[in-house]
Amino acid sequence: MPTYEYHCENCGENFEEFQRITEPPITVCPKCHQNGSVHRVISAGAGIIFKGSGFYETDYRSPEYKKAAEKEKSTTKAK
Repeated sequence: MPTYEYHCENCGENFEEFQRITEPPITVCPKCHQNGSVHRVISAGAGIIFKGSGFYETDYRSPEYKKAAEKEKSTTKAK
């Protein structure tokens, strides 16, 4: 479930709300309780973080890149 940022036009309060995507946007400010003054703010959001084993930068490389990397690896071992 995403976290949405909201801003109240009446009192200037900025707050976040953890909601389902299917839930309607909040319209009542939790600070001043004014109805209709709250608007969802477009924010940067959070980046994706891959944790754990199994995620490597070379997992999705092209076949040509993999061949060149293997060739380079074999030539550096020979030295």
